[in-house]
Amino acid sequence: MSRHWFVEVLARNGEVRQRHRLEELPIRLGRAYDNDFILDDPHAAAHHAIVEAAEDGSLQIRDLGSRNGIIHRGHRRSDIALDGHQVVRLGHTNLRIRASDFPVDAELADTTLHSWEGARPALLGLLLIILLSASDTWLLDTEKFQAIHYLLAMIYLLGAALAWSGLWALANRVFGGHPRFGRHLFILACGLLAIQLWAAGSDIVAFALSLEVFTRYGSIVSIAITATMLFFHLCTINPQRVRRFAATCGLLTLLASGIVTMNNYQSTGHAGSELYMHVLLPPEFRLSKDKPVAQFITDAASLKAKVDAERGKSVNGEVIDADESD
Repeated sequence: MSRHWFVEVLARNGEVRQRHRLEELPIRLGRAYDNDFILDDPHAAAHHAIVEAAEDGSLQIRDLGSRNGIIHRGHRRSDIALDGHQVVRLGHTNLRIRASDFPVDAELADTTLHSWEGARPALLGLLLIILLSASDTWLLDTEKFQAIHYLLAMIYLLGAALAWSGLWALANRVFGGHPRFGRHLFILACGLLAIQLWAAGSDIVAFALSLEVFTRYGSIVSIAITATMLFFHLCTINPQRVRRFAATCGLLTLLASGIVTMNNYQSTGHAGSELYMHVLLPPEFRLSKDKPVAQFITDAASLKAKVDAERGKSVNGEVIDADESD
């Protein structure tokens, strides 16, 4: 058996908060000062538990008659065999006991971009958000220039961006050990930029080439961009779970896209988010050939026939004549 052992106090996320080395068994745990390891926990007994060698030479922890006992995987136990993997709770304190010869995992590859930390991504993210706010306001502003419109839009977007990035930074601090606020702000700014570029680019392509599919299903692309942004947020917190995060974000994209498509079909009878192209650009942007007037009249007549057929269907068990409804 090993010559010394380590008692580790763990946070809720499994991170080691404190590690104490002890040279011999048994190891007594509790709030009293005559214990080998003192628990600063009002929910722990003065003499709560003892770690000792079992008859077969293995390590075990045994309850000493405490009120709250030893909790392992949600169940109270009087004694538990220990091999270094078990996490037990005494009061509100999560503990793990390991011997000095406990095998550790292989060294992880360092995938953290240490040069992309702190002020640089934060400043670039802020600059992108300011430019996005100004450009979006400029594109939508149809009145005489007023600086207050740009200022208010900038304040609103910056406030939302800071709140979003702050929440991710808090999660990064809790689960990753470092906040990385600047990187989360930069990820958000890149995601917003991608959504705006797609919205503008798809409108131009749809109008120029008469490909309305770019605008009708643009919401699905925006969902995919948002899921990609979430993927990079999660990878910033834990870069070791790339595949799991990719699968999760892919599933969320499919689920959200399906919900949006079904809602569109239920509301309008079409899977697309738009029934017609909502953006009209100058004729100079048109690259596709114009349709003849005769074809337009034919299409309009065909559309009228379909509308009349729909109007003539039964409503609440009564058939409505298309001519009588005019």
